[in-house]
Amino acid sequence: MLALRLARGAHSLVQLRRLLVAAASAGTGFLLLCTLGYALAHPDPSAGALLRLLWCLAPAAATVQFAVAVARTDPGTRPRPGLSAVGLGPGQLMAISAVTTALSTTLGSVLALLVFLHLRGDLPGMPLDGDAAAFLASDHPLPLPAALTLLLLVPLTASSASAVVLRPRGPRPTRPRRPGADGDSPGRRTRAKSGPYADQPGRPLDPQQPAPPLPTPGGLPWGTAVLAAGLAVEAYASRSGPGLALPGRFTGGPARVFGGWSLTALGLMLAAPAITHLCGRLLQAVRPGVLRLLAGRVLQEEARRIGRPLGVVCAVASGAYAMATVYSGARPSFGPLSTLGALLVAGCTVATLLTAAVEAKHARADTTAALLRMGAPTRVLRGAALLRASALLAAFGPLTWVVAELAAVPLVR
Repeated sequence: MLALRLARGAHSLVQLRRLLVAAASAGTGFLLLCTLGYALAHPDPSAGALLRLLWCLAPAAATVQFAVAVARTDPGTRPRPGLSAVGLGPGQLMAISAVTTALSTTLGSVLALLVFLHLRGDLPGMPLDGDAAAFLASDHPLPLPAALTLLLLVPLTASSASAVVLRPRGPRPTRPRRPGADGDSPGRRTRAKSGPYADQPGRPLDPQQPAPPLPTPGGLPWGTAVLAAGLAVEAYASRSGPGLALPGRFTGGPARVFGGWSLTALGLMLAAPAITHLCGRLLQAVRPGVLRLLAGRVLQEEARRIGRPLGVVCAVASGAYAMATVYSGARPSFGPLSTLGALLVAGCTVATLLTAAVEAKHARADTTAALLRMGAPTRVLRGAALLRASALLAAFGPLTWVVAELAAVPLVR
């Protein structure tokens, strides 16, 4: 009940993000149900149904990522002073956020089931026929347990992922120590266990000493290795079967192409935070001014928050570019399910990146307010934002193009 009250009393933009999560869950659920319908209508060739189920994992993963990003930016479940006194600590807020995510995604799954039943003719209305009968299986009874199992995949995964991401990570409260214990002098102040000195307990407050550089996010070596493995798998898969296989009109291609593209996306997601941090460091190199210092410092601080969504967007863009290169000389007939899946993946990844950008903006709201109080002109803040976007575009644009070209070369042979 508390999760429902918090969801009902949220801001309109928050409600819009939750409705977008529900819409993405509805589209993914409809694709899963269509895969079940195709398996019912074609019981003998099971490879085609399995291949369609594998391709449904891409929109499902994009939907879960978007749902987790929305849960992270939900102000209703953000820890605030005074909530612990009424029994709403970090653990309880994490549970409320997971329940809210489950409600949004479940609403989408229910909507997908109703639309699917309506198109089949199980509900009052005009059923579809013709090519649509191939994935609706109107002349076969729908196994309700199997349908519910598929529809519960996205809500369970999204709520579990939200609970893992938002789990409390703060240190446990300790008993206050008496002055002078463990060698601490009574009159010596120490820096709080947060901020850039969080990993250096007991460091004295010294305004004359500059802040240490932010640590570089790990994952660049692993990301490069996984990216190379994904490209190798795609090259090997192109020799064992013709073309790509998408749920809809494209059939007959090897399923290993999807595995290679998944590894490529994972490699870009792992390497993107380190690349973003490197962009921030390069902006501050060679006698930087105020604008480059501000832009580079913000990029370093937000490398982990926006790096992974940016890497996924690059993976989707490289996949779309590779597909356009493969079918540049032909006029492929995209089916409705292929179009829906592509729209879900592209829309959810872009929406996740925008949501992460909004979260980063809220995280540095205090810093921005302090700069404005000190007299910093707004054009400096806008210029820093434009410089950050230009640096990311200059780094990830060529990377996306190179990965797309490498992925398309073995497919066009």
